[in-house]
Amino acid sequence: MCLYQLHYHIVFPVKYRKALLSEVVAQAIKDIALGIQERYEVEIERIGCDRDHVHLLCSAYPKYAPGQLVRVFK
Repeated sequence: MCLYQLHYHIVFPVKYRKALLSEVVAQAIKDIALGIQERYEVEIERIGCDRDHVHLLCSAYPKYAPGQLVRVFK
């Protein structure tokens, strides 16, 4: 039996913090993140997009290091 509860809050800023994320781009990011959720053992709890950064709250199996999750989502 294996129990775990790991939650990660990851923030991806846009280069130079420019306001480049429109509603269309934000929806595309959400769709891609949901695809990643299906391929990896990651549960996406929340995704939030502002004009200059993306917030991602997820939980993952302990075999993935936080750095690996960031690389997968990048």
